[in-house]
Amino acid sequence: MVETIFHQKIVRQNGDIVEMRIISVPQSIFHPEGVRYALVYIRKGHRVVGYDNHEHKGHHKHTLGKEAVYGFKDIDLLIEDFRKDVKIYVGEEL
Repeated sequence: MVETIFHQKIVRQNGDIVEMRIISVPQSIFHPEGVRYALVYIRKGHRVVGYDNHEHKGHHKHTLGKEAVYGFKDIDLLIEDFRKDVKIYVGEEL
């Protein structure tokens, strides 16, 4: 069964968009932890920071157009790491 664990969307006064969606899904080869997620910070229509684990790519993050493997441990650390990268690459605290 698919169930939303956490969802938050914020549109800032300057138009920046922050969205964090974490969903519980059945464990599978693509989602062994039973979690699917997408966390993104968008500025002027472009993704500045993003974390996701869609099928076939596994856990990874995007920063300023570059993609790197992300070592997922748990949901709390995922959100913390996303917030840290937003502070580094955007200069904003969430």
